[in-house]
Amino acid sequence: MNTAVARDGLLVNVTGAVAAPIHIHATSSDQSDTTIHHVIKVASGAEVTLIETGQYGARSNVVLEVDVADGGRFHHIRVQDGNERHILTHIFGKIGAEAVFKSFTLTAGGQLTRNECVLQLLGDDASVSVAGACLGDGDFHHDDTVFITHDAVNCESRQVFKKVLRNGAVGVFQGKILVKAGAQKTDGYQISQSLLLDDDSQFLAKPELEIYADDVACSHGSTSGAIDAQALFYLRSRGVPEAKAVDLLTLSFVAEAIEEIEDSDLAQDILDHLTNTMSAR
Repeated sequence: MNTAVARDGLLVNVTGAVAAPIHIHATSSDQSDTTIHHVIKVASGAEVTLIETGQYGARSNVVLEVDVADGGRFHHIRVQDGNERHILTHIFGKIGAEAVFKSFTLTAGGQLTRNECVLQLLGDDASVSVAGACLGDGDFHHDDTVFITHDAVNCESRQVFKKVLRNGAVGVFQGKILVKAGAQKTDGYQISQSLLLDDDSQFLAKPELEIYADDVACSHGSTSGAIDAQALFYLRSRGVPEAKAVDLLTLSFVAEAIEEIEDSDLAQDILDHLTNTMSAR
């Protein structure tokens, strides 16, 4: 549908090391339908950081097509806010030899969200990381779907997703690592975890490994649980109000996903934004 309908988007051709991040900030009315298709090409040895913020539309379909040539480096950070929004995003990436691809998404709003990421590691010694953290409250359905294909030797992939859900919110994770025949020395890691703050919320996980090589190290895990009662009691006994204590434990829970951001300053910005969002609620 995006291919058939999209008429707007950016074409970014990166030929060197871009010092400052490229920032895409979208604004729209709360009644609009938006279909966007961005294309990012990172040349051999080039490097760029792309930041996406704002709201594309009340109902949005956004594609990010990324081609990272040999030795290139692509960093992506996305912040999704806004209540009662329906968001469908898709990242399609091709990663060359010794190239790096990293994407992190923070979702702190929206009614229905599906973030989909399909990556192909096509060159030896490539590395990818796809991570996300979300806060869901009430009428909230959030789906992360990731499909990473290893089709080269000595490549690494990481999937790290954390969801905090309350008041009947629903979180979904579908993650797959496909290791093709001949993709030896593959290192694939996948973790999806949820923190359920009440008995009404739910987390649905479907981790998958499909491996056709015999010299690999691949793992996946998924957990759901409540706030650590002992940790909560410890903070309360030190005079921390219950709501503040829950926020502190929530930040600690999602920290692993935020740590996937390579730039420490940008990681701190995301942490500050998350802290302010929780304080406002």
